[in-house]
Amino acid sequence: MGTVVSRRSACGRALFAAVVGSLFLAAAACAGGGGGDGTPTDYGVVGGTQLCGGDAVSADASKALKVITGASRFEASAERYTVAKSASDLIEAYPVPTLTQDVCRVYNPLGTPDFELRITWNLEDRAPTAASAPNFTELDMGERAVAAEDKAYVFFGCKSVKLGNSRSAAHIVVGVERWGMPKPPEGDPEALKDAYATVAHSVSLAMARELRCEDSGGLPARPVLDPA
Repeated sequence: MGTVVSRRSACGRALFAAVVGSLFLAAAACAGGGGGDGTPTDYGVVGGTQLCGGDAVSADASKALKVITGASRFEASAERYTVAKSASDLIEAYPVPTLTQDVCRVYNPLGTPDFELRITWNLEDRAPTAASAPNFTELDMGERAVAAEDKAYVFFGCKSVKLGNSRSAAHIVVGVERWGMPKPPEGDPEALKDAYATVAHSVSLAMARELRCEDSGGLPARPVLDPA
C-alpha cells in the first residue's frame, strides 16, 4: 500500500504539533527523550473506536478504516482533537461560514505503511444545490452525502438550542479525505466509497448528537450506502 513510515516522519509530526504546544518536549522525545528506540514518550497506539476523542468512530466505521488504510490500529489522537472540541468551535463560529477545520487526523502506526486521513468540519451558509462532481456517488443522508474512492462528505442541517434561538438550520459539512498521498488509492473502488461514506456518516452523527441537533440533523442511525 505504500512505503514503511520512518520514525523521522513521526517525529516530524510531533515537532510540527509542538509549535502549538511544547517545542522543547517534542524535540527531546525525538532526540531520544522517549523510549529507547527514539519513540516519543507520549506516543500511543489505539483501535479505531478510540480515535478522535473516543465517540466519533463507530464499530462499523472502525472496520471501514481498515478497508481504507489497511490497518486496525492507529496512532492515538492528541487530546485536543475531539468531536466535543469541534462542536464547541462550531458553536462559537455560528452563524458565520467557516474555512475547513480539523476534527482529527488518522495515521497508521510506526513501522507500518504510511497513511494519513483528514477528518474535517466546516459551516456553509446554505444547503448544497449545485450538481456533484462526476467522481462522486450521491447517497441519501442528511442534506446530501457524496462518496468517492478517496474521500466522502456529509452535509446536514442542524437546529439546536446550542445554536441560539434561530429557526434556520446551521449547514454543516463533515469530510473524510485521504491526505498527502502521492499514489492513487488501491482496492475495490466501490468498497472504498462505502468505507469513506461509513466513516463520514459516523463522525457526522457524532457531531449532530454533540450539538443536540433536532432529529440528529436528518441523519440515519446507520449509513446509507446505496446510491440516491
